[in-house]
Amino acid sequence: MHVVLAGGGTAGHIEPALALADALRRHDPTCGITALGTERGLETRLVPERGYELALIPAVPLPRKPTPELITVPGRLRGTVRAAQDIIERVQADAVVGFGGYVAMPAYLAAKRAGVPIVVHEANARPGLANKIGARYTDFVAVSTPDSKLRDSRYIGIPLRRTIATLDRNAVRPEARHYFGLDQRLPTLLVSGGSQGARRLNETVQAIAPRLQQYGVQILHAVGPKNELPHVDDIPGMPPYRPVPYLDRMDLAYAAADMMLCRAGAMTVAELAAVGLPAAFVPLPIGNGEQRLNAQPMVKAGGGLLVDDAELTPDWVLQNVLPVLTDPRRLWDMSRAAAEFGRRDADELLVGMVYEAIEASRGGRRRG
Repeated sequence: MHVVLAGGGTAGHIEPALALADALRRHDPTCGITALGTERGLETRLVPERGYELALIPAVPLPRKPTPELITVPGRLRGTVRAAQDIIERVQADAVVGFGGYVAMPAYLAAKRAGVPIVVHEANARPGLANKIGARYTDFVAVSTPDSKLRDSRYIGIPLRRTIATLDRNAVRPEARHYFGLDQRLPTLLVSGGSQGARRLNETVQAIAPRLQQYGVQILHAVGPKNELPHVDDIPGMPPYRPVPYLDRMDLAYAAADMMLCRAGAMTVAELAAVGLPAAFVPLPIGNGEQRLNAQPMVKAGGGLLVDDAELTPDWVLQNVLPVLTDPRRLWDMSRAAAEFGRRDADELLVGMVYEAIEASRGGRRRG
C-alpha cells in the first residue's frame, strides 16, 4: 500500500499529516508514504527529518474566500495538477489524504483524474477553500471539531504526535519541572504565541510577571526565536520566571504547566484538550476568524477562557488567569473539562478512514 499525503505550508497542515504517516507505519511497516510539498513550505525540513519521502510541486496560492481572483486559479493550477498526478502515478498511490493548504487542491484534482480515492482532513473550525472543494470528491471527510460545516463529515479530532497523544501530565510533571528549572510545588503558567511568538502575549506577560510571581506563580515563557529575551534577575525566595526562545519539548512544557496563555491555532487547541491542560486563548486578530472558532468548543466545554487580542492586558490576566492558577479545585475542574473534550485517537481513526476509502474504491468492504 502507498499513501500520498498533501498537507504542506504550515505546521498546522504538516504535523497532522506526519502523525497519520506514523500511524500508518505502525499498522503496516511496509506502507509507502510520499508527502507532497512546495519549496517554500516548512515541509522541506519537517518531512525529511521524520524520515519520509518529500515530492515537490509548484506552489499555487489560493484565495481564502471566493473572489474574482478565483477565476484565474484553474489556469495556474494546470501544471501543478499535472505534476501531482505524475507523482501519484509514479508511486502507484492507493489513496491521497489532504489536510488543506497550497498542495491539497492540486492533489485532490490529480487524484480525481487518476481515479485514486481521496480522504480529506480539516483541522480548522472554518474550512479552507481547498478542503471545501476536496470534500465534494469523496465520502471520507474528517474534521477536528463537532461544529464543522463540511458536509457529511466525521468528527475525529486532529492526529497528534505520539509524545503528546500518550502524555500523562501528572506522571511526567516532576521530570518536566526539573528539565525547565521550575519549582516542583508552585502553580505554573505556560506562555507561547506559537512557533514565532506573539508580541501582544510577550509584552503583556513581561509586564505582569512580577505581580504573578508575588502571588506565588512561576512562568515558563516561549517568546519566539526571533524575539529578544527579556532580562530576568532571579530574586531569592521569588518563583522562577523562565523565558526561552523556543520550546522543542512541548510534551514536557505541557506536563510542567497548570495553565497556558496562548493563541488558538487548531493544533494548539487539539493538543491542550488531549492532554487536559486548561488555557486562556487569545485568538490571532487577523485572518477569517478561524482561531476564535477553534477555541470556542473547548471554552464552551469549560476547559478554557477566551479573550480578544485587544483586550489582553495585565489587568485582564490578574482578574481572570490568576484566580484559576491559585485555585486548585478550579484548575482540576477545567483540566477535566478539557480532557473530556479532547481526542487522543484521531490518528487511528484517520487510518481507519484511509482503509475504508481504499476498500470502497475496490468495491469491497473493510474487514476487521
